[in-house]
Amino acid sequence: MHAITIEQPGGPEALVWAEVPDPVAGEGEVLVEVAASAVNRADVLQRQGFYDPPPGASPYPGLECSGRIVALGPGVSGWAVGDEVCALLSGGGYAQRVAVPAGQLLPVPQGVDLVTAAALPEVVATVWSNVFMVAGLRPGETLLVHGGASGIGTMAIQLGKAVGARVAVTAGGKEKLARCAELGADVLIDYREQDFVEELRSATGGAGADVILDIMGAKYLARNLDALAINGRLAVIGLQGGVKAELDLRTLLAKRAAITATSLRARPLEEKAAIVAAVREHVWPLIAAGRVHPVVHAAYPIAQAPEAHRVLESSTHIGKLLLTL
Repeated sequence: MHAITIEQPGGPEALVWAEVPDPVAGEGEVLVEVAASAVNRADVLQRQGFYDPPPGASPYPGLECSGRIVALGPGVSGWAVGDEVCALLSGGGYAQRVAVPAGQLLPVPQGVDLVTAAALPEVVATVWSNVFMVAGLRPGETLLVHGGASGIGTMAIQLGKAVGARVAVTAGGKEKLARCAELGADVLIDYREQDFVEELRSATGGAGADVILDIMGAKYLARNLDALAINGRLAVIGLQGGVKAELDLRTLLAKRAAITATSLRARPLEEKAAIVAAVREHVWPLIAAGRVHPVVHAAYPIAQAPEAHRVLESSTHIGKLLLTL
């Protein structure tokens, strides 16, 4: 088969479509013929040499895919050859075929075509596990989403609204904020021109956010604490703003707040399977009912993966970037 390989870390040009060995479905796995994958920040970090796949994972980038099952490994039940699926991966989505643990498979949801389904697994699993399973967002609470126009952000807005929360977002520019508003965001903050702490306090009568979903890390840590409500929960899922920052524990104590930080890729199989099962139970019905949908900026043929990476790094997109086979 062919896959996007990275012989040497570097810029987008380091992504090369090359012939590689065929994967084989092992115990508890299925083999998926890939219809599409999606571009994530983790893929960029892997390309740059900063984020190696976990032991035993495919060496090729791609943390999600959609496609059809072409073979079942030993011990797999509940799935059949020919089933249309999307999947959460530890790697290997930028390829013609990929072996996937059966617990990380999802059926293509009703109302979504096979290619577009590739935009769902990573963002839905990330948002659901952090905002709901860990931070416990409840109806009537306020959720602040940083990067509201990103793939993660566009999904977080919709899921927050679907459960009855008030959603605030930060994004850069009128176009991105307008799209966030279309998706249901209640409070729109242009981080280039406005202080999100002050804007959030103004919008909440001084209370702040009950849950913050943060992709920035160090750069926003102190301000995120200032923006939290009493008993607030900060969920850090990205480090685009750096990895080291000072933390004033007095603020944390005074607000009885909690900070969690998670990554999805290296979690044990059983944890990923539990997240995927929760997504299927809680989110797939919302998609089937038309209350939540994937937001796709553009789809590129897999050979144009370097261009898709350039667009992601430019941060000019809204929603997800797909790679099609």
